[in-house]
Amino acid sequence: MSLKPREILVVDLDGTLLRSDMLLESFWSAAGQDWRRMFVSVAALARGRAAFKRHLAMASAVDVTTLPYDAGVIAFVETWRRSGGRTALVTASDHAQAEAVAAHLGIFDEVHGSDGQHNLKGERKSRFLEDRFGEGGFAYMGDASADLPVWARASRAITVNAPATLRRKAEHVSQATEHLETINRSATPYIQAMRPHQWLKNVLVFLPMLAAHQLDAATMLLSLLAFACFSLIASGVYVLNDLLDLGADRAHPRKKDRPLASGGLPIAHGTCMAAALLVPGALVAALVGGDFLLVMTAYYLLTASYSLYLKRRIVIDICVLAGLYTARIVAGGVASGIPLSVWLLAFSVFFFLSLAAVKRQAELVDSAARGSRMANGRGYTIDDLPIIAMIAISAGYVAVLVMTLYVNSPAVMERYTLPEALWGVCAILLYWITRTVMVAHRGHMHDDPVVYAVKDQTSRLCLLAILGFVVAGATA
Repeated sequence: MSLKPREILVVDLDGTLLRSDMLLESFWSAAGQDWRRMFVSVAALARGRAAFKRHLAMASAVDVTTLPYDAGVIAFVETWRRSGGRTALVTASDHAQAEAVAAHLGIFDEVHGSDGQHNLKGERKSRFLEDRFGEGGFAYMGDASADLPVWARASRAITVNAPATLRRKAEHVSQATEHLETINRSATPYIQAMRPHQWLKNVLVFLPMLAAHQLDAATMLLSLLAFACFSLIASGVYVLNDLLDLGADRAHPRKKDRPLASGGLPIAHGTCMAAALLVPGALVAALVGGDFLLVMTAYYLLTASYSLYLKRRIVIDICVLAGLYTARIVAGGVASGIPLSVWLLAFSVFFFLSLAAVKRQAELVDSAARGSRMANGRGYTIDDLPIIAMIAISAGYVAVLVMTLYVNSPAVMERYTLPEALWGVCAILLYWITRTVMVAHRGHMHDDPVVYAVKDQTSRLCLLAILGFVVAGATA
């Protein structure tokens, strides 16, 4: 890079300096604080894009210190400054947010952004820069087709992670171009954002089929379709939840590495994914049947309500989480046409209430270890830990009690040749629930107890033992 100190390096913010988009950051931040702001913000768009950006900047609480900045771009700017050149941050994002970013980074000599009346983008930005620095008096670093008019008036065009088509266009309009690649393009962040490891929860749709010992091909196919539908719909909700939790995730020692929080997945792409995953999910649900489609619609509305509001309401949040687990069992029964027993529903409600409480317990223990009195994005404080632990252990024990009563029911006598073997299931569950609560209490629990159980060798052995007792009872 041959530098001309007389030039000023003008840097764009969204997609260039920042591996995200401040407009969408502001929108999801505002929505995460109060879901009603989503609709108010859309109404503000009628006053123009600049006014829309100013409204979102005021309504949101984006922490610029945790945003995913592009280290390669920052290094380029710092090298320019060390060589005697001046730098400016000029962006279509709201000026107040641009000022906050510049103050945090400390690498810009001046800052300009949209002012609530004029949207500093494209041709308008081009004219502004030419008026301020003169024709050819600045080098411009950007990443989008909207930057082409600016590159046409700049002494040098510097593209950042631009696709090949845009690179060629930049080379066509500019007398000197330089291309900066700071990321490795991969499908991995997109897959990670869908959280395929969480699809394990969706095996609950097979439970009605297994409990009823109805293992024919037609029932298996319907259950598989229900599993696929839940995986798609749930992944869409996970992406939505990550968009709403961007600030909280970036403040978390592990969640900050999630694709959206880290900038590995563009926030615009995540916004599209949250909606796009619902389409194939809805098609699969319609293929299974109208009743199943209604169940999936109710599931999505409840999960969206949880992400937007209910997760911040104490007690209600863990009840909803337990209900969402149980909804998978209900959906499996509806898809396969198998009536659900009261025993199965009662067991699932208490068992998953226990797991939901363990999840909150683990979050609070982690928060306490980091010196925080509250779990990010939740309504609990560390003073609630004894009560949460009590809910976890007592709900788990009630689930075991339901299981013991079921073992003595006429339904078990009809389906199992050796029902006494199911007492082993009760014993294993009693041990596993107690141990899980103890693990969470000691701070060794993963943020999600289901993920922890998959990775934990003792939990896997418990599952194998449970399967062994069930098979022994059915085939003895």
